[in-house]
Amino acid sequence: MNWRERITVDPLVCHGKACIKGTRIMVSVILDNLAEGISEGEILKSYPSLRSEDIKAAISYAAELSRERLVSVPE
Repeated sequence: MNWRERITVDPLVCHGKACIKGTRIMVSVILDNLAEGISEGEILKSYPSLRSEDIKAAISYAAELSRERLVSVPE
């Protein structure tokens, strides 16, 4: 999955947050929904402009970020 084909960052859209191309649906919204246990089908129903590939791209984008940044985890 090449997330770059489906995700964009534009300072004029959603304050420069990563979004699915052609929408104002932020990657973080998709990831938050998945983290809450909401199924892909439910997400697609809630956001009709999304495609399954967009959800996979959001996950791939998050995986890429996790390789690049360290987040402090309390012990």
